[in-house]
Amino acid sequence: MRSFSGALTVRQSQMLDRWAITRIGIPSLSLMENAGRGVAMEAAAYLKRRNKSRIVIVCGTGNNGGDGLVAARFISNMGFNPQVYLAGSVAQLKPDALANYNILKRLKIGVRPMHGPEALFQKSIRSADVILDALFGVGLNRPLREPYYGIIEALNAAKSYVIAVDIPSGLDGTAGKVFGICVKADLTVTFSCPKKGFFKNEGRFVTGCVKVIDIGIPLRK
Repeated sequence: MRSFSGALTVRQSQMLDRWAITRIGIPSLSLMENAGRGVAMEAAAYLKRRNKSRIVIVCGTGNNGGDGLVAARFISNMGFNPQVYLAGSVAQLKPDALANYNILKRLKIGVRPMHGPEALFQKSIRSADVILDALFGVGLNRPLREPYYGIIEALNAAKSYVIAVDIPSGLDGTAGKVFGICVKADLTVTFSCPKKGFFKNEGRFVTGCVKVIDIGIPLRK
């Protein structure tokens, strides 16, 4: 493996994950667990500093959404009562995300599927102290359309503090361009290394503060 340092392109980030899983043997569920726990710790620290408690977690059906589902469990363990929304249906969840959805189900932590910015969702995000954006990760490579466009539009209209999970949803992690619309984060908690797109074009204006956390992937031999 080559040494990784500094900001990565999307392809490099994906290669790093693939290397960790297939060559080193770190289970993908372990990486998801570490990512979700790290994001939860950042969210909880923010809430505690400000004596706040209301948190909404907005998940997609891919692995970024799985990180959000893990974060929901840890947030609950820390004594908060997260409201969790799934943009899509349970049947669309990728395997690791589905595994974590089922854990939440057994723990009776509710996850509400939605297919657009419904009224209850909009009410929740307007009253939230913190929103976790776990809709899309670095794998997004297409313009966003409905229902995701409307969901992100609603998130940006809310006055809550927004924490992006790995990357603001809608941002090209390499070029820093926006796929039609993008979550405007106050804090981006990114994994292993920052992404090059954070520092280019629109990326500079939507990532907010960037915090890199270690999810257990060795960056050098």
